[in-house]
Amino acid sequence: MKKFKNYLKRGNVKDQLSLYIILLPFLLWYILFEYKAMYGLIIAFKDFNLFRGIAGSDWIGLDNFREFLTSPYFYTTLKNTIFLNIYSLIFEFPFAIILALMLNEVKNRYFRSIIQTISFLPYFIAIVVTAGITINILSPSSGVINHILSKIGFEKIYFLSKPEYFRGIFTGMNTWKSTGFNAIIYLAALTSVDESLYEAAKIDGATKFQQLRFITFPSIIPTIVIMLILKVGSMLNVAFETVLLLYQPATYSTSDVISTYVYRTGMLMQDFGLATAVGLFNAIIGFILVYLANRWSKKITSSGLW
Repeated sequence: MKKFKNYLKRGNVKDQLSLYIILLPFLLWYILFEYKAMYGLIIAFKDFNLFRGIAGSDWIGLDNFREFLTSPYFYTTLKNTIFLNIYSLIFEFPFAIILALMLNEVKNRYFRSIIQTISFLPYFIAIVVTAGITINILSPSSGVINHILSKIGFEKIYFLSKPEYFRGIFTGMNTWKSTGFNAIIYLAALTSVDESLYEAAKIDGATKFQQLRFITFPSIIPTIVIMLILKVGSMLNVAFETVLLLYQPATYSTSDVISTYVYRTGMLMQDFGLATAVGLFNAIIGFILVYLANRWSKKITSSGLW
């Protein structure tokens, strides 16, 4: 408290008033739409009735959590959520790093700008449009993939109705859409690498691969670690809109995730208490994963979020 008073006395607040004014809308938004909304989490512990409101609904404790943890949907949705994130971690996450490292080695600025723009453009396409493109490409009647299969003598496949294909389709679409944007983060980190390191390496006779291994890649490890922690922290959060647009009852065994279960339970079945309990469970597990991933990162690499 004494340090805070000294900070005010030195006139730092007055000198940086414009910065605080710029920060104010963000703080207000966060308070209104993030912290104030947390009051609604009480619904998870109540038999919520829309007409009686939160205060008037009966308190039932942990019954909603027990219902979810003992329901047949718990194992299926948890398994699918984890598997989709593991697929993303194995395929989608490294692609951005590889693309950034490759672009960093391209010396022709014009060619590099073209490749970067082409890879970045899918990020601006609305997820509904992206899903529509994917559905059309995989269509059994007019899709390009099935047209090629029929031309070479294979039977047409309705990919989106086959549970075994869903995870690959979901991961492939997300990789195409997000790789360019994620690569920019690593390219930004690579701009801070001291060029004198490369010059010294060349004098010592280091090859391109050795420069990449001992200079380029280690320089972006802190950024990779932070992105990995955030990725692990969202292990129970899957791109809800993407799954909702691509899945169907025939593929529930591999596509139904926690977020879609929350949507069906809350919006379609009107069981708001159970939906809130599932969402809170998801958030708590996510927080634990972030904490554990950060501790592991600090122990192994000495880098972390805090």
